Amino acid sequence: MSAEPGRFRSILLLFAAVWKLIRGQDQRARKVRWMIGLLRPYRGKVALMFVALLVATGAGLAPPYLAGQAVDNGIVTEDVSALDLIVVAFVVVATLYALATYLQTYLVGWVGTRALQDLRERVFSHLQTMSIGFFTRRSPGVLISRMTNDIEALNQLVTDGVVTMFSSVLTLVGVVVILLVLDVKLALVTFITFPLIAAASVVFRIVSHGAYRETRERIGAITGYLQETLSGVRVVRSFGQEPRHMKAMTELNEANREANMRTVFLNASYFPGVELLASVGTAAILLYGGTQAIDHAIQIGTIIAFVGYLTVFFEPIQQLSQLYTTYQQGMAALDKIFDLLDTAPDMVDAPHAIDLETIQGEIEMQGVWFSYADDADRESADTDDAAADGTAADGAAADAEFALSSAMRNKPRSQPEGDARVDWAMEDIDLHVPPGQTLALVGTTGAGKSTFAKLVARFYDPQRGKVLVDGHDVRGVRQQALRRQLGIVPQEGFLFSGSVRENIAFGRPEATLEEIEDAAAAVGATEFIAALPEGIETEVGERGVQLSAGQRQLVAFARALLAEPRILILDEATSNVDVRTEKTIEKGLERLLAGRTAIVIAHRLSTIRRAGKIVVLEGGRIAEHGTHDELIEAGGPYSRLYGAWEESSAA
Repeated sequence: MSAEPGRFRSILLLFAAVWKLIRGQDQRARKVRWMIGLLRPYRGKVALMFVALLVATGAGLAPPYLAGQAVDNGIVTEDVSALDLIVVAFVVVATLYALATYLQTYLVGWVGTRALQDLRERVFSHLQTMSIGFFTRRSPGVLISRMTNDIEALNQLVTDGVVTMFSSVLTLVGVVVILLVLDVKLALVTFITFPLIAAASVVFRIVSHGAYRETRERIGAITGYLQETLSGVRVVRSFGQEPRHMKAMTELNEANREANMRTVFLNASYFPGVELLASVGTAAILLYGGTQAIDHAIQIGTIIAFVGYLTVFFEPIQQLSQLYTTYQQGMAALDKIFDLLDTAPDMVDAPHAIDLETIQGEIEMQGVWFSYADDADRESADTDDAAADGTAADGAAADAEFALSSAMRNKPRSQPEGDARVDWAMEDIDLHVPPGQTLALVGTTGAGKSTFAKLVARFYDPQRGKVLVDGHDVRGVRQQALRRQLGIVPQEGFLFSGSVRENIAFGRPEATLEEIEDAAAAVGATEFIAALPEGIETEVGERGVQLSAGQRQLVAFARALLAEPRILILDEATSNVDVRTEKTIEKGLERLLAGRTAIVIAHRLSTIRRAGKIVVLEGGRIAEHGTHDELIEAGGPYSRLYGAWEESSAA
């Protein structure tokens, strides 16, 4: 009896293993079908490509037969006219093969290039739908690797793989049929090596699968580390850490080399083995066929044709084996791309989200709780579900999911006992900001100031409570409708490659040159722009490297002003500029803030004294709020922060 539970457990494990294998094959088949679906828009050219492929394959099978006929019916019989006809047929077949191969190669390249172009755009478009949190949790270098290395691996599979697979299979079938027609006994002798080749191919397939997947992971890690290192090269130089970075890159490179060497070993073992089996097959033909020819049981031309066809037969086997290398690399890349595309955006518009027109700028938070950790866990769960299911929810399911998530998030404000372990960045925030008021957020690092601004911009959704704009829950407003009326100036003004003019007009590309210049003048940027080599048309370089930190920030302020936002968020916008530049910016702030609701986050308290309301955050909670004078008189946290700032300024 004691053995029964163990036996039952073994049976369950066996069923689980079989189910996992079946499910894995089903997932792989789904991905292959999806990849073939990339070719659907070009099915006309794909059909023409297959016609050319059939013609090229048929023409490629003719030469060994013609060579045998030339020996038996021309050379041996000394019939010159028959030999001439066979030679003419040979030239015609070769010409047809060349033309069909050209057409096939051109169409494969054309279709493959278009399909992979579509895929790049699809991946890029998918990335544009992802939330800010997604990009904080994913390495930019790895995402770049998906767009470059992995799609290039798919390109090789789509262009080389499709043709090789169908051409090789057709060639193999054609050769088998021709050999059986020419001589059944000799054909059966030839086939003795086939089981060995099949067994070797199965072993190669099983062993190489993991090796090729690892190579894709290693090259992704190298790309990610390279991107991070180059982005932070100034920090690396500042601390003299070049040797440490070179050592880390050497380790990554060595791991990549080891992964690739495993595939090299597999290829070096497999392909010579196929060559050896081909030689064994040829020897069998010569031995058996030669004996039959001596006994006049078979014609010499037939043996010549068999030897030629055996070469033709083993060539597609090698091509298919090499294709498996390409297939493994491509499927490993496809797995990575699928993981990315299956990652559902965690910030989506509600099924019936409204499109607000011009907003007044009223902001309200009602019992808001938010945790970054919960956001990351939710993304992980979404990714797992998408990978396991692979299907998109229909409209009804989306409605139900949104309603459920809203209900879960809008529980009573008291923190449930089960959430005691959660590290809350915002806790039970209630706040109202009337239209046109400037709200200043004050607090130490990590108090929740930037989180507050991100929730208003709907870069994240709270786990509980509501964020309202003009009385509308932002989860029920289209994200584009909300953000086109937001202006955000971050701590470091990010500029794109292009001119100063293009960067100022980024949020409003249709703006006239006069409007752009007026925005620059309003924030005090005219003087430095006029001093640039080409004025407002000066190229700023990647990330604005041609400009100083203060100049980049002035351009960022001008960009925000030109966009005419109804809600303006200044997130430590003057912390990276010198005092002189800060005073220039402060002069422009009066016009920038006029008539707009503003959220100002600053460590330098001089920039927030004129705010209509000041909120002091501590540990994600509101410690106190009021005007500057009220908070100074209260003698609370703000008064202490302001006193410390005055002392540091005086020093």
